[in-house]
Amino acid sequence: MRGIPEQIVAYLKQELNEIDDVKLKMMATEEGDVTVIYFSSLIEKMTLQTMVIIPLANNLKQIHQIAQYIDAKDVKDVIKRLNAGQTLLFFHETNALVSIDTFSAPIRAITNTETESTVIGPQDAFTESLETNISLVRRRIQSSMLKNENRIVGSEANIKISIVYMDNIVNKENLDDLRNRIDQVNYPLFTDISVLKQLIEDNPLSPFPQYYMTVRPDSICSYLLDGRIVVFMDNSQLAIVCPTSFFEMFVSIEDYYNRWTTASLLRMLRFFGFFITIMITPMYISALTFHPEILPYELLLSLQESRSKVPFPPLIEVLFIELIIEVLREAGSRMPAKVGQTIGIVGGIVIGTAAVEAGLLSNILIVLVATSALLSFLPPIFLMSNTSRFVRYIFILSAGLFGLFGQMLAFAWLIHHLLSLKSLGTNYMSPGIPRKPTDLLDNVIRFPMKYLTKKTGISRTQKKQQEEKLGEDVEHS
Repeated sequence: MRGIPEQIVAYLKQELNEIDDVKLKMMATEEGDVTVIYFSSLIEKMTLQTMVIIPLANNLKQIHQIAQYIDAKDVKDVIKRLNAGQTLLFFHETNALVSIDTFSAPIRAITNTETESTVIGPQDAFTESLETNISLVRRRIQSSMLKNENRIVGSEANIKISIVYMDNIVNKENLDDLRNRIDQVNYPLFTDISVLKQLIEDNPLSPFPQYYMTVRPDSICSYLLDGRIVVFMDNSQLAIVCPTSFFEMFVSIEDYYNRWTTASLLRMLRFFGFFITIMITPMYISALTFHPEILPYELLLSLQESRSKVPFPPLIEVLFIELIIEVLREAGSRMPAKVGQTIGIVGGIVIGTAAVEAGLLSNILIVLVATSALLSFLPPIFLMSNTSRFVRYIFILSAGLFGLFGQMLAFAWLIHHLLSLKSLGTNYMSPGIPRKPTDLLDNVIRFPMKYLTKKTGISRTQKKQQEEKLGEDVEHS
């Protein structure tokens, strides 16, 4: 390292001290001595041999053709390139410092998704490699209008992200807003893109996810062609879609592969299932505690008979069984797959049966809670499933304190909160409150594909919407 400038030597010694996987090799070439610097953990030996070692010994012209000359005085850039898997070559005779992209760390192969599986349609899913994920999108959208901008986030880890959009149809206001939000993020380490999503949301205190997240390339491509913006992160399998509406949290890409009748039925089941799962157990509490007159007489007798041995009020009874369900769900997800399934099924049956026989719970409540738990998993986005569980506790406590009146207060809060939410500055309840009438063709009910030819209003700028509305008014007049 005799020929490297003193400031580079000092900085490298300081930064690379006690790093065992950094390698510095001196090689003699026809242009004099060359120092090779790289991280062995980020480069395969075969890649290093074919791209660096052999050309240095036999064909220096090839090195100069593929290498990129960098400023030796920019020591931070030197360290950044090393951490990115590049190999640095310092030519002692000319004091030239060049870099060659030799990153070849092992990556996971493209496989099926286990979280968003479908019967019809493509089965591939994103991986933790940013380049692989971009290639899966470009393979489907072969257009020069598909743009991607790379950025670095994380003040300590320097994680690469990519903002992807269709330049000819993207909302420029939304794009600038997203860039500003990402540039203002100050966080040391991003282990997953979910962390970034929480930092750029409009309302971080809301229990509702304000951006759509998926691992399916076909779903991402459909949103890109609708004018949305997609964010990828290296080392993360998920991709963020923004802006997003509340109704899109209940839409699966498989809906577009099915007939419109089947797709509409499934969407209604997911959408109304969300409201049923947050209402079904609170209704049980309200009816038994405050409003027994709303139940049919025969059903009221059955409920009273099933609760004849239960020493707790309905509120405590519901909270007790809900806590048991949460424990079983969490324990099953943390255990090995085969053991977790067994614990979930056997544990639920054994605990439920024992609790009823011991007089701790009513058998009717077991049925209601099980139904509520199943309905909470209907949304294709798992984050919305978690949201329904949290919101359900708000309704349970409201019903236990004030009965049906408390439930209506909680429901009013829910609707007000949803109406006030924004996703990248766009109304979260679009297109339920449509920006244009055609938005309703692809909502809770999905019309036949021949009618779904226009982009949704959520992708358009405010100025564009005003122009379209003015045009429609002129046509009507």
